[in-house]
Amino acid sequence: VYEIYLVCYNIPMNILVLSDTHGELGRALEMYERISTSICKINRIIHCGDFIKDAHEIETQTGIPVSSVPGNCDGCNKENFEIIDSPAGKIMITHGHMENVKFSLMNLKYLAMQHKCAAVCFGHTHVPVNEASSGIRFINPGSLTNPRGGSKSSCALIISEDQKLAATIIEY
Repeated sequence: VYEIYLVCYNIPMNILVLSDTHGELGRALEMYERISTSICKINRIIHCGDFIKDAHEIETQTGIPVSSVPGNCDGCNKENFEIIDSPAGKIMITHGHMENVKFSLMNLKYLAMQHKCAAVCFGHTHVPVNEASSGIRFINPGSLTNPRGGSKSSCALIISEDQKLAATIIEY
């Protein structure tokens, strides 16, 4: 009689974060390939809106699960967010226009606290953000296709493992 033991290893979740692709997928797919081949294998992709149809196309072309939310250019005019689980805790995904992220991250902070999230991924401003406040990591990948505010084309990478979450902005 053989007994089989299942050992659980703490495998990191590597998440590519995109936003505001606005129908131009070339750079998003190129960054997916670059990161996957030179940094780490991507397990999941987050798309923070504008255009949500891009998220479906990215999933089709990469074969990687994509979590996405609609943005203002998708006709979304109400609070709309998704929460996914990661080894480091819950990650909220929103576009940010309904939370007024162009003026302050305070509304996002309260929303994340209300849902006990470790991180919030958002877009809308086309300007990258990677900062922590009150134990919550705020990540805006910027835009690969239409950066604003003097920023460069960018996306973000989150590595989530065993209650630890690290994020970085990666320029094109």
